[in-house]
Amino acid sequence: MTPTGRGGGGGWYRFRDTWVLPGSPKAVFDAVVDLAAYPSWWRDVRSVSQVDEDTAELVCRSRLPYELRLRMHRDRQDEGEGKVRVLLSGDLEGTLDGELSPDGDGTRLEITQEVEARKPLLRKLDRVAWPLFRVNHALMMRRGQHGLRGYLLTAAG
Repeated sequence: MTPTGRGGGGGWYRFRDTWVLPGSPKAVFDAVVDLAAYPSWWRDVRSVSQVDEDTAELVCRSRLPYELRLRMHRDRQDEGEGKVRVLLSGDLEGTLDGELSPDGDGTRLEITQEVEARKPLLRKLDRVAWPLFRVNHALMMRRGQHGLRGYLLTAAG
């Protein structure tokens, strides 16, 4: 659950997170690809607007006093292989990959984000604020994992 990551200077970041969730890989996969439902279980995702069949715009806000506006464009979605990849643009540009695998009675979701901050404030503060950005990311991901866990348990039963 704890991310690893590094600020690469110039606003470049790489984060890796692992979520262990209840439910089958199919149930988790279905929830992960249903972006419209994110605000119902992940309080940091404030809104989702569908742009086209493969693209949605999300507005996210965690503890720090700024919003991130992101476009997520589906690049790969393979339920059989348990892999998802989206291309990010907007305030962050890069990729987000998810890989699902069985884990006991549940599912392990490995998340890798490689992004460059495009929002001017984030780029300006990169070198001095990297530790805060990392903590903010960790808190947001922890709330996401907790929210998805509750969502899956409610859907199952």
